[in-house]
Amino acid sequence: MSDGGRSDASQDRRRRDALLRRAAQASGNAHAGTGSQDGAARAARPADPLKGDAGSYRYRSTGYRDTQGDRVVPPHPSRVDLHTHSSRSDGVLEPLELVGAAAASGVQVLALSDHDTLAGVRELMAPGKPPLPLELLPAVEINSVAMGIPQLWEGELHILGLGVDLNDDFFEGTLERQRGFRLTRFNRIVDRLGQLGYPLDDQIDKLLAGRGAAPGAALGRLQIARCLVAARYASSVDDAMQRLLGRGKPAYVPRQGLGPDEAISAIRAAGGLPSLAHFANAYERRQLVEDLTKVGLGGLEVHYRHFDADTIAALADVARELRLVPTGGSDYHGDGETYAEAHAALYVPDEDATNLFALLGRRRLTIRTEASPS
Repeated sequence: MSDGGRSDASQDRRRRDALLRRAAQASGNAHAGTGSQDGAARAARPADPLKGDAGSYRYRSTGYRDTQGDRVVPPHPSRVDLHTHSSRSDGVLEPLELVGAAAASGVQVLALSDHDTLAGVRELMAPGKPPLPLELLPAVEINSVAMGIPQLWEGELHILGLGVDLNDDFFEGTLERQRGFRLTRFNRIVDRLGQLGYPLDDQIDKLLAGRGAAPGAALGRLQIARCLVAARYASSVDDAMQRLLGRGKPAYVPRQGLGPDEAISAIRAAGGLPSLAHFANAYERRQLVEDLTKVGLGGLEVHYRHFDADTIAALADVARELRLVPTGGSDYHGDGETYAEAHAALYVPDEDATNLFALLGRRRLTIRTEASPS
């Protein structure tokens, strides 16, 4: 390559990095990242006792999700979905598109729980926006680093923060740091793929020209997997994860960021309920879940659409025994399916939402009992 060519490539990379950094940092919150008077005190929390050295567990694409027994047959279309993702993290639908699809499927209470960002919720709830066709609960999902705990999928525990305060400065600063870790990892994975013979420059440019550079966007492996599919290096997102991006695969880069107790504490401090997401082994790992309750865990995702009936029953027992609020959701991202298709497999009892709203001290929640809105 000529010196001019190298210069052009360097300029392109700097431009791309600037766009990525701006996306990760600009969340649309007027208070974002400023911190509060008690921020320093909160930042001085003790080290996470559940966070330790990395293990070495083989990647399984559905290791933290699917169980294989008989499925729950929904008695009616689910009116509640407390776990979804938009294009502000690794979903495929714009926030308003997701809300419309959920409402059309009969959902009356929706939690938008993008990874490490509240940008989508802020867009939907911004002053002057028209009323939404459903009750929207601000939420976030934090993939906490817990690789010192044996036999965890990718060494992570995923913590949902349900009902967090959109105007909590310290929490927004925490999420911005998380997005910074994501950006570093994103770039390292893209670089590694290039070294392996899978250059993605054109696809990353298209991502940034579209939704990937939206303010407050949280970038991750699913976006890279879709770029690999677009470049015809992989046949599907799952294929990309299985061969290249999953733990132990050639382009894998370890995650950095909050540990479980840090994530739980941050959610609590922001007025939210921390709920352990899609942890099918909660019954067998009851002691681990109990340890998490001691640092503030308040909920357990029981009614998850990828779980069979026996798993849901076992998780309900754990939630009852440990006095955790049962929560539930679709974990909809959108790869290979519409929201309506995902919703068909979902059943979350209305009580999941009404009990959660009561615990959060919000106004009384009314859920209509007809099958779906007109």
